[in-house]
Amino acid sequence: MSTLMSRRGALISGLAMAGSLAVPAIARANDDARRNASSFTTQRWQDHFDTLGVATIVSDTASRALHFWSGDGSDYRVYPTSVPVSEELTKRGYTEIIRKKVGPDWTPTASMMERFPEYHYMPPGPDNPLGTHAMYLGWPAYLIHGTHDTRKIGRQSSDGCIGLYNEKIAELFQLCPVGTQVRLI
Repeated sequence: MSTLMSRRGALISGLAMAGSLAVPAIARANDDARRNASSFTTQRWQDHFDTLGVATIVSDTASRALHFWSGDGSDYRVYPTSVPVSEELTKRGYTEIIRKKVGPDWTPTASMMERFPEYHYMPPGPDNPLGTHAMYLGWPAYLIHGTHDTRKIGRQSSDGCIGLYNEKIAELFQLCPVGTQVRLI
């Protein structure tokens, strides 16, 4: 009986030790996931707008999520996003989608050029920071767009825009007509 107990004790000790060795790796993985994942906060369109209009978007920069409602309220979707890297670059308030473009080109703004003189015009393509689709907002130089750099989603990584995975912006692009009301909070 004492031999059986010692084998069990050794097995349990070994598992405990192996588990403790794995904890740092697991903790690191969890920290990485937390930094790159959205913790969505539920939104209700009624808290932001009187009606749904042709469609409605609420982009929550704190939880890094974009909420979409169709004009009749039958379709509600939530997308993980990238958000502006700083408060100074974050615009909040009400606007709307005024223009949409598949395969957008990109010209850095004057303030971007001050901070990053190496930036230059980029035609549509795999290196373009706007990804495959862009929806231009009523505020100059603010967009909801895709990104080829998937590491940016779930992070503070933009110069003011709201970014989505390319496949998600393509989906949202189809759902949102020009005139979709938008609120950034």
